[in-house]
Amino acid sequence: MKCGARLVALVLGLTPSVSDAQDAWPSRPITFVVPYAAGGYTDLVGRLSARYVQQALGRSVVIDNRTGAGGIIGTQAVATAASDGYTFCVCSIGAISIAPFDKNQKVGYDPVQDLAPVGIISSITQAVIVRRDFPARTLVEFVSYAKANPGKLNYGSSGAGGLTHYSVELFEIRTGIKAVHIPFRGGALATAALVAGEVDFSFANMTDALPQIDAGTVRALAVTSLSRTSYLPDVPSVHETVVPNFIVETWNGMMAPPRTPAPIVRAMSEIFLKMADDPEVIEAMRKAGASTVRSTPDQFRAQIKQEIEQWKPFLRELVGR
Repeated sequence: MKCGARLVALVLGLTPSVSDAQDAWPSRPITFVVPYAAGGYTDLVGRLSARYVQQALGRSVVIDNRTGAGGIIGTQAVATAASDGYTFCVCSIGAISIAPFDKNQKVGYDPVQDLAPVGIISSITQAVIVRRDFPARTLVEFVSYAKANPGKLNYGSSGAGGLTHYSVELFEIRTGIKAVHIPFRGGALATAALVAGEVDFSFANMTDALPQIDAGTVRALAVTSLSRTSYLPDVPSVHETVVPNFIVETWNGMMAPPRTPAPIVRAMSEIFLKMADDPEVIEAMRKAGASTVRSTPDQFRAQIKQEIEQWKPFLRELVGR
């Protein structure tokens, strides 16, 4: 995983003024804050990224799992961190494009003003999974069962304010069902609870769902992409079964504190653009049910703004329920 002479020259050419030290950046270890528990999709992406950046820069990259509130706590920590190029967030869509605009969430940062986009790293769809002994065998049967038993089903998520929470909220609005939300401190923990029979269903990231589906410890009823995924070709989409145009896909992207020097943001962006084409990274993502993404800071910023506008109508519906 080598980034080449051009990237090395770019990094080593940074002047001392972009660092709080008198040496060229980076002169000490870098921290990647992962706002979810170890073992889940975001944690996997964070650790793959940390290993790649560490090899590219020749400096240690430390993972800091700051869990809670669907990613809000860890994201908040980065938004208020020093803008010196030594702290980055492995952020995700829920805590960036949705939760800050939900009146039911307590979010102390503005995702547009208080964080600097570096680039989207990966994307992944969700799978609608149920406990192994759940009586419904299809998504149509699931909706019928939920309507016949309002408020009796519960579901796990990676935390209130995360996309695995909002995707179920959106599904409830579109289908008219009602279930009880059980938040966890990460997707892996929510999936483990489903395997143990502690919750009835989950809209889980493919990284968390796929190993359990393959092991037969849970059953998949649908996926949340517009069309079927090659990871589960026999599983229909929500769109083709009960809710037309239901599309929920998540991403993980690297963000920095506001006012992080532009040369550092550019240097990190170059690394992640190269990482997206690295065969080892692509294969590691594929095994987890995810895909790498090439995204510049400007493209990332534009996508966030587009997503905010896309989710606002849903948030108004949610508040009005």
